[in-house]
Amino acid sequence: MSPQDLLQKIKDCIVNLDLNGAVENTKKALESKINPMDVVSKGIVEGMNIVGEKFENGEYFLSELIVAGEIGKEVLKILDPHLRAEKIQLKKLGRVVIGTVRGDLHDIGKNIVVMMLEAAGFEVIDLGADVPPEKFIEAVRQHGPNIVAMSALLTVTMPEMRNVIEELKKAGLRDKVKVIVGGAPVTEEYAKSIGADGYGETAVEGVKICKQWITS
Repeated sequence: MSPQDLLQKIKDCIVNLDLNGAVENTKKALESKINPMDVVSKGIVEGMNIVGEKFENGEYFLSELIVAGEIGKEVLKILDPHLRAEKIQLKKLGRVVIGTVRGDLHDIGKNIVVMMLEAAGFEVIDLGADVPPEKFIEAVRQHGPNIVAMSALLTVTMPEMRNVIEELKKAGLRDKVKVIVGGAPVTEEYAKSIGADGYGETAVEGVKICKQWITS
């Protein structure tokens, strides 16, 4: 099988949610001395892009999105020692600090965004759920991210997003980062009203916006 065919198979396995096939073909690709970076870019990333499109078109649902992300992570685990051995540093697209705001313990949506950001090539600093503004500020100071992403799943916790943006201003850090917000009750209008730079209605949309910011 040619290198192109093997990379196509890895991509197809991710799109078709076939974990065993993805693992098996990744091992074959490494045995055939295919550059592990090609497996990342032409297999995982391209596969995840197609899954994202299918999700947006309503062909795939949240469960498929999660499974595809997990398969991508398993393939990366297999590639990791080879990337290290060849001293290949996966060039990160950018760095994102993300968390669900204070008072909100929901993190499923946020976790999906984390997974998709990582699959897209971002380095992600995940602060978890119930994150107070000062923890966001501390993480921005410590990690120097390009983007701060916030999630709220409750109407009552949405004002915390504004608090974080205000604290970023007070700390003199607001102009150093792009801020994106999302979550079930959040709207584009609300995002604009609190001074966020972007709003992701879905995980796929949010990741797309982050990629545009970095690459434009």
